[in-house]
Amino acid sequence: MRELLVDTRRQTGEDGRTVDCRYYILVGEMAMSGGMSCESYGVKVVGADGEEASVPNLTVSAGRIDQLMELLVRNGVTPVTLRDVVEDWL
Repeated sequence: MRELLVDTRRQTGEDGRTVDCRYYILVGEMAMSGGMSCESYGVKVVGADGEEASVPNLTVSAGRIDQLMELLVRNGVTPVTLRDVVEDWL
């Protein structure tokens, strides 16, 4: 699986601490019927402290994963909240 760095965002948390997060698109292969495969996309968020969360194989649509990534970066989603945001997005 490849990781494509999309953006880095610095924000201030509710406790006043500065939090840096890096946002990645995950690119992998998803097996299809008949021995075929297609490119699939997921997301990953890494915090400055090394904490990370990822959700692979969310979609086969490049446009859809771009929309999700824009949402994640715009809202400063952290590794802790990534899975909840993705579940709501689905």
